[in-house]
Amino acid sequence: MTESDRNLLTIGVFIVTVVVGILLWVAKLIDWTLIAPVVLVLFGLWMLALGAIRSSKPAKYERSPFSTMALGLGAIAVGGAWFLFSINWVYSLVVILLVVAALIIAVALRRK
Repeated sequence: MTESDRNLLTIGVFIVTVVVGILLWVAKLIDWTLIAPVVLVLFGLWMLALGAIRSSKPAKYERSPFSTMALGLGAIAVGGAWFLFSINWVYSLVVILLVVAALIIAVALRRK
C-alpha cells in the first residue's frame, strides 16, 4: 500500500468516525459535547492500526510506526480523559498520567 493510499484511507476513516459520533448523538447515547471525544478515541484506534500496518514495511523518510502508535495512544488518552472529565476531573488526570507513564516506559524499553 502506497503512502497516498494510506492518506486517502485515513481521510475516509476520519469521516466515518465523525459520522459515528454524530449517529451516537442522534441516537441519544451521548451528549453533543461528547462527539469530539468519541471521534478522538475512534481515530486513535485507527492510528494504532495504521502504526501496525506501517510496521510491516517501514519507509526510509516516513514517520516511524512507533510514533504513529504513540500519537494514536495519545489521541485515545485525550478523548478518554475528555469523556471522563464529565464524571470527575481526577479520572481524567489519572488517564493522562497513566498514558504518559506507559509511553515513557515504552521509549525506555525500546532504546535498551
